[in-house]
Amino acid sequence: MIAPRPTLYLNNHHGHTSCCEGCEDGEDASTSGSECGSPCTSHPSGTGTSEANGPFAKPVDQERIARAVREILFAIGEDPDREGIVDTPKRVAKAYAEIFRGLREDVSTHLARTFEQASDELITVTNINFFSTCEHHLLPFHGQAHLAYVPGNGRVVGLSKLARTVEVFARRPQLQERLTDQIADALVEHLDAAGAVVMVEGEHMCMKMRGVRSHDARMTTFARRGIFRTDERRGAETVQLVRDLASRPRC
Repeated sequence: MIAPRPTLYLNNHHGHTSCCEGCEDGEDASTSGSECGSPCTSHPSGTGTSEANGPFAKPVDQERIARAVREILFAIGEDPDREGIVDTPKRVAKAYAEIFRGLREDVSTHLARTFEQASDELITVTNINFFSTCEHHLLPFHGQAHLAYVPGNGRVVGLSKLARTVEVFARRPQLQERLTDQIADALVEHLDAAGAVVMVEGEHMCMKMRGVRSHDARMTTFARRGIFRTDERRGAETVQLVRDLASRPRC
């Protein structure tokens, strides 16, 4: 028998999620003086590092996630106390802490250490695998990112740091379009790159598992910065080069 549900989360008329009955009047507990003890704020996934997105984001509240997952199990008609899923809320909470750890990481820590290399030639890294989560349905999307940049000050970054850059932004509630822009912006901002091209290919479970159930759909997004945006011909050539490198047979 399913036990009575506790009142954990209530939607107020602002569209935010409240964590206690003290928020029912439509104000977040963090601003209404409620004694709830937990701020009821909603963080947007912005394009850069901010207090809501990056190294200043608050720690993951795994206990709160577990309570919410238990409520979801009630809502879909499951018994959260049955043997097979009694520990599922805790497992989901632990998984979310890992899946969304990019909210607490600053990409600059990976791109800060550079090496002197007097070159202004194109550097490319293709087929960087990533896993992310669509912010609309909290379902996964995954694929590969392909990067190209031209050093702007005679300094380059280690290969693994480019993969880390992709991972930081991917491990947040995301849109593929935003993910692509964030990677390109980071290359320019933190490497002082003269130009950057980023191509991201992704397969989205929100299209494969639900809705239109388009199993073969694949999304491709591009971002161009610096010389590849101001010089249309050079930008188009570099985009094509990245595409060719990404699709070449592997050794």
